[in-house]
Amino acid sequence: MPGFGRSLLDDFLLDPSLTYLNHGTVGVTHRSVLAAQRAIVDEIERNPARFLLRETADPQLVLGREPRIRQALAPIARFVGADPADMAFVDNITTGVNAILRSYPLRAGDEILVTDLGYGGVTNAAVYAARTAGATVRTATLPWPATDASRYVEAVDAAIGPATRLLVIDHLSAQTALLLPLAEIAAVCHRHGVLVLADGAHVPGNVPLDIPSLGVDWYVANLHKWAFAPRSCGVLWVSPAQRGHLHAAVISWGLDNGLAAEFDLPGTRDPSAWLAAPAGLGVLHGYGLEAVYAHNHDLAWWAGAYLSDRWGTSFSTPREMIGAMATVRLPKGAERRSPTSSGCRWRSSAARSKSPCSPGPGRCGPGSRPRSTTTVPTSRPWPTPSRRWRRSWLAAPAAEHLAKQVAEPAAVAAEHRAEEITEPATPGGRVVPLIG
Repeated sequence: MPGFGRSLLDDFLLDPSLTYLNHGTVGVTHRSVLAAQRAIVDEIERNPARFLLRETADPQLVLGREPRIRQALAPIARFVGADPADMAFVDNITTGVNAILRSYPLRAGDEILVTDLGYGGVTNAAVYAARTAGATVRTATLPWPATDASRYVEAVDAAIGPATRLLVIDHLSAQTALLLPLAEIAAVCHRHGVLVLADGAHVPGNVPLDIPSLGVDWYVANLHKWAFAPRSCGVLWVSPAQRGHLHAAVISWGLDNGLAAEFDLPGTRDPSAWLAAPAGLGVLHGYGLEAVYAHNHDLAWWAGAYLSDRWGTSFSTPREMIGAMATVRLPKGAERRSPTSSGCRWRSSAARSKSPCSPGPGRCGPGSRPRSTTTVPTSRPWPTPSRRWRRSWLAAPAAEHLAKQVAEPAAVAAEHRAEEITEPATPGGRVVPLIG
């Protein structure tokens, strides 16, 4: 297993003066994956018409062989436990959700149920689809701050009404970083005859994923966030029962010829990000997939506990409900630099390397398992880190400076210049995305 953290910084094109915490927003692509994508682009340019029109896809079902898009999709399908015949590449979550909602045969008086933890762009797609069909959209309130997973199932169950036909819900919420009990929620919805569209934007490469086992009707996910694919690259999965009425968001030559024909070639476009997606999975497997999951999860858990301890706020999120991100409530009186800010990045001065703020081995470091899996004490001994830990933990120095940036802005201003990254506001806290 490789050493994670700063030892891998050269594998990416990130500015070395930054501790980049916004990995989950648009992803960071590995150098080797970018090289694979460039090789694909070079191959396209040697004979664009042949590559794009005769090899990439088969919208009119005439090639007689598996097109390149289908070949690239096969390892992605294995990665998420699915049949490639039930999947298609899409550019991103927004594209996939629009395809599903604008295809589904809503009728006047039907209701789409969304949640207050949902992503705004996805909710807008639901609003538009409902508007054009004479249907309505209603928002279910889910528990916050984080609590036991069963309460999210109960909240969805209570919110379903007689007109509800479809639930749109996050698997891992972009607003709160909570990993919701999706399989249990889907089971409750199906008992009421409600279909489930899952937004898994942050899931592949963040936590293990087996889509069919979740029991949902549609699942859309991004590969450019945590699975190292070039952007933009996502996937859509549909249950066989819902395939008949699904159409691509952009209608082209493949209309009515099936999922692959409709989605694989939505007009002339650069397919290199999709075709290079397997290279991103190769990076994850090369690092050790389970090791990546464990490292990032432990780092997010430690950072959430550390920041809440420094700020004197609660961190009650159950450990099983986070992956590689955590939401930390800001201290009372803290002012955001902008009303939509959900994260910061820092240009470090030379003083950063002197900050002894990494966790050390023990109850707060990776591999630790606190006695309680639902709460973290607000006071704990923070061990003096060894040199090995200071080298290997990428985000720990940032956790220290994030704590100072909120609690002691004047002192930190002299040492660092904060640059805002704009994202939707997080209710009651701030999402801290972390990369290992």
